[in-house]
Amino acid sequence: MAATGLNHVSVHAVDMEESLRFYTEVLGLERIPSPNFAFPVEWMRCGELQVHLFQREEGTQAPPYHHFGLTIDDFEGVYQRTRALGVQDPVPFFSNVYELPDGSVQMYVRDPSGNLIELDYPYADRIDRSVVTDIRKLDDDVPQTGEALQATLFLELRAAAGD
Repeated sequence: MAATGLNHVSVHAVDMEESLRFYTEVLGLERIPSPNFAFPVEWMRCGELQVHLFQREEGTQAPPYHHFGLTIDDFEGVYQRTRALGVQDPVPFFSNVYELPDGSVQMYVRDPSGNLIELDYPYADRIDRSVVTDIRKLDDDVPQTGEALQATLFLELRAAAGD
């Protein structure tokens, strides 16, 4: 017996309406029906997966480094929106935007409740560098050798390409 996939990620919302606006308007998630619980809960679709928001009195401090990753399809657009909102966060991983050894890109942002979110895009070479000017190669800060050079966030994409 083994887990067969990731179904959803659930994060705390200090202000449910503010968090819903962020996830739907900034990141483009789709609000979907959710059951009634004994506390406020909202479910959102993210491709075939879900992100759940919940609001509780206790546990309102987001962990500083725990995060979840979302794949995005418009890196420049999300980059510009998150930059304008001032929610990009270079502190946890030492840079706002990193290009990984497989040629993908990741960016870190904080939602209105302080939850850290990694935003991933598979193609660094397709990003307009006049818009996203602060991409750093991870290898420039942390040398990548051996098996680390084969790491990828996009297993299916790389498998389809024969990599």
